Amino acid sequence: MDKKQLLRKLPKMDELLNEEIVKLEAGTTMKEIVMESLREAVDNYRNLILKGKIEDFTKEGILKSFRIIIEQKKQPNLKNVINATGVIIHTNLGRSILSDGALKNVIDAAHNYSNLEYDLEKGTRGSRYSHVEELIKRITGAEASLVVNNNAAAVVLVLNTLCSGKEAIVSRGQLVEIGGSFRIPEVMEFSGVNLVEVGTTNKTHLKDYENALSENTGAFLKVHTSNFKIIGFSEEVSLEELVKLSVKSRIPVVEDIGSGTLVDFSKYGFEYEPTVQESIDKGVDVVTFSGDKMLGGPQAGIIVGKKKYIDKMKENQLTRALRIDKMTLAALEGTLKYYLDESEAIKNIPTLHMILASEDEQKRRALILKEKLENKNLNFKFTVEGDYSMVGGGSMPGQKIPTYVIKAESSSVSPEQVDKKFRKRRVPIIVRLAHNQVIMDLRTMLDRDFDVLVDAFTEF
Repeated sequence: MDKKQLLRKLPKMDELLNEEIVKLEAGTTMKEIVMESLREAVDNYRNLILKGKIEDFTKEGILKSFRIIIEQKKQPNLKNVINATGVIIHTNLGRSILSDGALKNVIDAAHNYSNLEYDLEKGTRGSRYSHVEELIKRITGAEASLVVNNNAAAVVLVLNTLCSGKEAIVSRGQLVEIGGSFRIPEVMEFSGVNLVEVGTTNKTHLKDYENALSENTGAFLKVHTSNFKIIGFSEEVSLEELVKLSVKSRIPVVEDIGSGTLVDFSKYGFEYEPTVQESIDKGVDVVTFSGDKMLGGPQAGIIVGKKKYIDKMKENQLTRALRIDKMTLAALEGTLKYYLDESEAIKNIPTLHMILASEDEQKRRALILKEKLENKNLNFKFTVEGDYSMVGGGSMPGQKIPTYVIKAESSSVSPEQVDKKFRKRRVPIIVRLAHNQVIMDLRTMLDRDFDVLVDAFTEF
């Protein structure tokens, strides 16, 4: 059949709209999406005909193509994925998973009207920040708190409020680059602050800060280098020393602690990571940290510290531009409440649970998943081996967490083929590849992921 005959054979839209499969879709899907999918299916065949790539076709083939296209269009661009990488706070995969308590709060806030900015006691307009302020103060021991939409925003707001047009003194060893190529010097410049670098990359002394002091100094800035470590011939000024200098000079100390750790992980055999509570106890004037990293909540920038400084930030016009929405507030409150009892936080906040769950628990789960996979008689060899997970999110870069992984290999299917097909699934699966094997870390996988993973392997 020549091209003209094939083109004339293409069905009309009215004809396709009367097909049962299309009618069923039209009953549950927006008309625009149905029509668009039909046109694309027909256009795909028209292009194949014009390029001479097919000699004939059937209406059933077009309808099958329509079904594939419309299923793709109905899927959200922001998808659920299975994280089998072993990186717990995976920035590219959405960082922390919300707890059940946080999720319930979000659904309630999104599905109903709320007292977001309404004081139920007084019957007048209230502040959205009041819903979490007392909780944050209770957990951290700070005099006051404020929440904005992420930690970079928190740093910008703090610096703009306390020392816009002035100088902020910071050690050269702390001029870090964070995710997305954002750098501390650029953040400071955007805040309207003049950067004064002191010390060297590996060594900074108290006298460096003292010598840099001037009548134009607005703050001492200390940045916790959570995403890298300087090992060897190095020295930095302690918080205690900087606070003493702050009291003597009447210049506030601002600490960007980054990951926002509220749990002392060294109690559980991990490397030491400074906590927000410690910084407040040592007298730091203002501390900023993230809500969606070690804290295990939603994306947010949390500011805690002396009330006189926090009050100034609340009056800054930037605060409105950087404020968080009701769903973030709801999720943050639901997360923070667990921290009133550390054992409850570890049990219920997925990020903390994944970090602290035992190696033996991962081995037990790995063996269960391996049995499920092997029961399917797949064309793969599966082995369970010890390995290491990472915290991720720029937190605890040197900490390796013992875990167990499942390794899959096949003589007929390459790891790259598995990886590509897994990423294209309705629920994508993100794995690691090494030594001609597909590696799946149980620490970052949920029990509900197991059957999905088994089904994915059966497709080869």
